[in-house]
Amino acid sequence: MNPWLSVIGIGDDGLAGLSPAARTLVETAQTLVGGARHLAMVPGGGAERLPWRQPLGDTIADIAARRGTRVAVLASGDPLWYGVGTVLLRHFRREEMTIVPQPSAFSLAAARLGWALAGCASLSLHGRPLDSLRLHLAPGRRCLLLSEDGSTPRRVAGLLAASGWGPSRMSVFLHLGGPREAVRHGTAQDWGEQESADLNTIALECTAAPGTRAWSLLAGLPDDAFEHDGQLTKREVRAVTLSRLAPLPGETLWDIGAGSGSIAIEWLRAVPDGAAIAVEQNHERAATILYRRRHRRARPVAGAVGGVASGRPACRQCREPRRRARHPRMAGAPWRRAGADRAQPRGAARRPPCLAAADAGDPAGRDKARLRCEGLPGG
Repeated sequence: MNPWLSVIGIGDDGLAGLSPAARTLVETAQTLVGGARHLAMVPGGGAERLPWRQPLGDTIADIAARRGTRVAVLASGDPLWYGVGTVLLRHFRREEMTIVPQPSAFSLAAARLGWALAGCASLSLHGRPLDSLRLHLAPGRRCLLLSEDGSTPRRVAGLLAASGWGPSRMSVFLHLGGPREAVRHGTAQDWGEQESADLNTIALECTAAPGTRAWSLLAGLPDDAFEHDGQLTKREVRAVTLSRLAPLPGETLWDIGAGSGSIAIEWLRAVPDGAAIAVEQNHERAATILYRRRHRRARPVAGAVGGVASGRPACRQCREPRRRARHPRMAGAPWRRAGADRAQPRGAARRPPCLAAADAGDPAGRDKARLRCEGLPGG
């Protein structure tokens, strides 16, 4: 099939910043898809216009119904860097698509400051918890942040000041790459209540206040880093446990009988794009884990360990990137080493993504089964 779906990165400078090839794809499209701001950048013509709807899947279905016609999706900057291009690739084959990126907000901000982009932590706070920034705070660390709206810089500054990182220097870029581009500089502790334009990007250079502790990403946080009621896996045991589990990017940990959730938290700090599901029957402990999940991608489940081991499905939602799959029930299902089937060839019979690895030896005498769920290639 010839490509019919074009994904065009567009900056704040509109059509004037597009390459001739990208502009041709926009001008010859039969259907234009995008947000109101992007659609307004294209002069009126004969093309049908589809604004994004909520839920996003409704618009995906509209695009699929036009398969074979010329459809152009307008996206911010680089569509594959926290952009809609990644969503579209889950629904359409790469062979159907033409993707034309523009410089991302990250690239533009780094260029304005003379920062090496490869040395920066690049994060999106759009639709994500603000607390996810905490994981990246370290002396001298440079972070580039995509804001959700005009209040994001103020809220970031408040979080930094409250966490002991108030001296950190912030640069907030407004309308990067467009005729209204501007920048504001200041420290987090002095930022105050000022609002910014909704279209803004934050550049952050981390500086800790005297006495502030910076946490390593390696397993084995000090015991006093956790809120707990005395039920806590000790520092040395956590370090050894994570070493034995040997987590890989994208994997999910099931922490059954989670207690304070310390193992799940250490897992999430160590695993890029990982997740954890903590099962704890004590509701007060589950509530503590629920509070922490805001910035550590942990999902607590209040319930007894026996309820899981008696035959409930191993996962409610598979993280395999292409589609959901049914999962085996734990009762009677053999346990396999996580990653054993990672080399499965594309197109081969799909195995359920739930693979298990046992971890026993809790110092308090409780047996724990921690299950890791990973998506397998193919499909």
